[in-house]
Amino acid sequence: MTLESVQSRVDAAARRAGRDPGSVTIVAVSKGRPVDEILRLYDRGHRDFGENRAGELAEKVGALPGDIRWHFVGHLQSNKARLVRPVGAVLHSLEGLSLAKAWLKGPDTPPPCMLQVNIGREPQKSGADPDEALALARQVVGVGITLTGMMAILPILPTPEETRPYFRHLVAVRDEIRADIPSVVDLSMGMTDDFEVAVEEGATFIRVGRAIFEPDHEPEY
Repeated sequence: MTLESVQSRVDAAARRAGRDPGSVTIVAVSKGRPVDEILRLYDRGHRDFGENRAGELAEKVGALPGDIRWHFVGHLQSNKARLVRPVGAVLHSLEGLSLAKAWLKGPDTPPPCMLQVNIGREPQKSGADPDEALALARQVVGVGITLTGMMAILPILPTPEETRPYFRHLVAVRDEIRADIPSVVDLSMGMTDDFEVAVEEGATFIRVGRAIFEPDHEPEY
C-alpha cells in the first residue's frame, strides 16, 4: 500500500458514511523511520507525521523541514514533556493530571491535547477508564489544558469489523464530554488494519504507519 492508496480508501470510507473526506487527517506514523523516508512523503506534499518516542522526535525535528506538523501519539513521561512541547502540533496521548501539569510548563501557550481513553480497559495500556474520562477531562481543562478530542488504541482483534463497537464507544465518550467541554471535537482512532472502519465511525485523525511505509512489526501508537 502507499500514501495515495490509503488516501483513496479514506476518501471512499468517508463518502460511505456521508462525510467530507477532507475532515480526516492521515497521520503518517514515522517512528523508527529514517529521515530520507519521511522526506519522500514530504516531497509529495504530506505534512502530518506521528512519533511515539520523545528523544527520536527531538532528533528528527532538527533534520527535517520546519512546516511539518508533528503529532505525538505514544506514552509520554512527564519528565519528557519538555522535549515534545516546543515542537509538537498535537499531543494525542494525554493520560493524566501529572502529564497535563508538565505539559503546561514553559513559555507561551502549549499545543492542544487529546485525552487518551483505554477504551478496551486493558491493564497493559495507558489512558483513562471510559467511565472516568469526563472527570479527568474536567481536571485537565481546569488547570489550563486546551483539550480538543479523544484518542484510543484498541485491543487487537481478528477482523476490522470487530473494532466497530469500540469506535462507537469512544464516540459516545467524546459526545458526553463535548456536552460539557465544547472544544472536544476530534477523534484520533484507527490504524493500518482498521482505519476504514474508524473513518466510517467518525475518526478525524487516523494513525497509519505500516500501510504507508515499508512493513514493520511494531504497533502504531
